[in-house]
Amino acid sequence: MLKPSLSLPEIRRDSMKDVFDEATNLLKDGSPLVLATVIDTKGSTPQKSGAKLLVREDGSGVGTLGGGCVEGDIWFAAKELMQSKGGPQYRDYELNEELAAEDGLVCGGTMYFLIDPVYEPDQFLNFSEQISKAYQGNGSVALATIIKNGSNTNLKIGSKMMINHLNEITGSLGNKKLEDDACRIAKTLMIHGGNQYLKTEDGSECFIEAFTTPPQLVLCGGGHVSKAIASLAKPLGFQLFITDDRLEFSNSDRFPDADLLVNKKPEEALKELPINPNTFIIIATRGHRYDNVALEAAARTSASFVGLLGSKRKTILIYEDLLRDGIPIERVREIRSPLGLSINARTPEEIAISIISEILMFRLGGDGSSMKLEDWRIDRINNKIQSETPETSLTD
Repeated sequence: MLKPSLSLPEIRRDSMKDVFDEATNLLKDGSPLVLATVIDTKGSTPQKSGAKLLVREDGSGVGTLGGGCVEGDIWFAAKELMQSKGGPQYRDYELNEELAAEDGLVCGGTMYFLIDPVYEPDQFLNFSEQISKAYQGNGSVALATIIKNGSNTNLKIGSKMMINHLNEITGSLGNKKLEDDACRIAKTLMIHGGNQYLKTEDGSECFIEAFTTPPQLVLCGGGHVSKAIASLAKPLGFQLFITDDRLEFSNSDRFPDADLLVNKKPEEALKELPINPNTFIIIATRGHRYDNVALEAAARTSASFVGLLGSKRKTILIYEDLLRDGIPIERVREIRSPLGLSINARTPEEIAISIISEILMFRLGGDGSSMKLEDWRIDRINNKIQSETPETSLTD
């Protein structure tokens, strides 16, 4: 049962990295903690899967599960769990209208949580250290956790297995097939980070989370569109690299939020930048000749997203050169050009929004379609309202 009168402790609204850094610090000091995770959601909810709240022994916390009385109840359960030395718990909450109204939320869905206590360092310290290192750029990792054991009584809720970018495995889930399935999913997730909820035929359930470096955005060319893109990218969490051999187009006054400025041609600069699969490269130089060479250099990197700003005619001509120069057809197919979603953009600022939107669609797994309410839903709403309207009397 929820406790509507429960007061929340003071909780810092930090990033996921802060949660794992704090877990590492606490466990090194021998302090217990509880890690609560949103493992799945349905409908409209204040947080999505992967959100975390770390609760310390003194009741303070790091992270958030979305606030409100649901978070308060999870916090209360975490405190009780630590006091009783209980094991991991699986909980779900339906955010009905009454509950949502209590928190001032405009949502209605279901949230599923794993409340996972850690009493001894050897339970989680190795995992938290590897995750913290992944955030610092030392390779990607993925953590798989048993949520439900279904009919497989050999599985233990809370059991964990970690796989890194070198395919090295730590820990065990207790089932070879489940581990193989988790590893297969983890390898895909480790490219950009993210999570997936795995359900098996026997009713067992596993939550897989991947952690990697922050996404990197490389802007090859410091023109007007790149300047507009840069102002959008930094608040979205991208590390920002700018390269242009013209100093007046690649300087800290023009790009104050840049993490790195390289005053070289793109084909030279890309060799020096820490490109990885979580890197997004945009080619927007000052002409076809420069775009051609820059795009070939970008295509030869490990970046999973490479985009070229320009027309279809320009794209066709450059693609012909890429194929002549030995770039595999599969890699050419992966390149995004002309770059950006179709919103009829004209100004540099509008074009920047269309490009950032395509990058986010790619990174977050969207399809770019409109979320507008369908006509049949609007008709249903209208029919409902019409049925509620009293009929007008003939004598009125």
